[in-house]
Amino acid sequence: MDYREVGFWFDSIAEQEDGFRPRPGLSSDTDVDVAIVGAGLTGLWTAYYLQERDPSLRILLLEKEVAGFGASGRNGGWCSALFPWSASKLEKRYGFDAAVATRRAMVDTVDEVGRVAEAEGIDIDYARGGTVTFARSRPQVSAAQGEFEESERYGVDEVALWGTETVRSRFNAPDAVAATFTPACARIHPAKLVRGLARVVERRGATIAEGTEVLSWDDGTVRARSGGADRLVRAGTVVNATEGYGSQLPQVGRRILPLYSLMIATEPLPDATWERIGIEHGQTFTDFRNLIVYGQRTADNRFAFGGRGARYHLGSAIHPSYDRSPRVREHLVRTLFDLFPDAAGARITHHWGGPLGVPRDWHASVGYDADAREAWAGGYVGDGLSTTNLAGRTLADLLTGARTSLTELPWVGHRSPRWEPEPLRFAGANAGLVAMESADLEESVTRRPSVVSRVLGPLIGH
Repeated sequence: MDYREVGFWFDSIAEQEDGFRPRPGLSSDTDVDVAIVGAGLTGLWTAYYLQERDPSLRILLLEKEVAGFGASGRNGGWCSALFPWSASKLEKRYGFDAAVATRRAMVDTVDEVGRVAEAEGIDIDYARGGTVTFARSRPQVSAAQGEFEESERYGVDEVALWGTETVRSRFNAPDAVAATFTPACARIHPAKLVRGLARVVERRGATIAEGTEVLSWDDGTVRARSGGADRLVRAGTVVNATEGYGSQLPQVGRRILPLYSLMIATEPLPDATWERIGIEHGQTFTDFRNLIVYGQRTADNRFAFGGRGARYHLGSAIHPSYDRSPRVREHLVRTLFDLFPDAAGARITHHWGGPLGVPRDWHASVGYDADAREAWAGGYVGDGLSTTNLAGRTLADLLTGARTSLTELPWVGHRSPRWEPEPLRFAGANAGLVAMESADLEESVTRRPSVVSRVLGPLIGH
């Protein structure tokens, strides 16, 4: 395929990447210390930190397409401290100290990504400008107050709560009556990160076999296909770093659900327009609606804006035709221009998307089973751009036998239940999306927190 069609991020660096000419596939059976299935950010960060721990390790990354093809090269570019479970939910399950430790680890991760990019000479447009979350109705103001109070309780994020006067003085977002500001988030160019990291781990001695489809693995043996021929990889440990695409593999199957998130990008906007809008370089933004949206101001002055709303496909199907949806595109355009009227009429230059990985309890996990010779990380539910880095560091500790503060975090060793078989999975996943759309409509009419969201939200990790 023409990999420029993956989305704006890939398209914007296609020339410097030589059109994403694939690396050689696996040409023969081989033996390695660590075989990593998937050359996205989870796999690449794992390789990077393993190389730091033990440079002698023979590391092979197996990728069906090209490095960064999946969510790692398609996301919103938020390097944030967001974790799929809130601190309060983590506290209920694991206790206060574990919740604080997770929050602190995620905040530290935002800086770690920037540190590595600078140290390795990877230009990723890193700018730590924080996240502005607008509140545009009475229920959303209540949600903003709740977020601020939660940050005060755990004392890690330093979230600020802005009132109407502050919001109106800084932004031309007409309906916004309040906002929170979270400093622990950086705007980045995700494709620059994942492609640059791939070059770094290669330079350090790892091998990335692209155009190599993994069929299955068991007890350290990976079956793969490359160039029309079957290959065997014998490894000391196999790392599952497939995220949403793992649903297509027998070793994962119903442990993950591929849920599509879609994006748009505008043409570059003049500086004068950005001055009226108020979003600064490095700032990311969203609001407190139930059906999630997310955006950033890119380094070249575009809006890159995305959100949920694309339906789940029967049987966890993944197909390039699902990467775009005219209905969702129009929803995103309307929403963006509604948030920032100064952008109305801007030309939409790109529309893209892809599947992210959702476990049944919406709980990301990382772990290592030495007896099975298997490690894993994933289930980031869209919060993976930074969480993959934490996963890579944690896996490197686990695989090299180190006991650290990271290996004590509560997501280590977590096992989510399986999703329901079809057609229950299809009905439930899509009912959840409809419920969140209905919840936003309900709140706009009643001006009270949604009953639908309160009843059904916990079932879909809201």
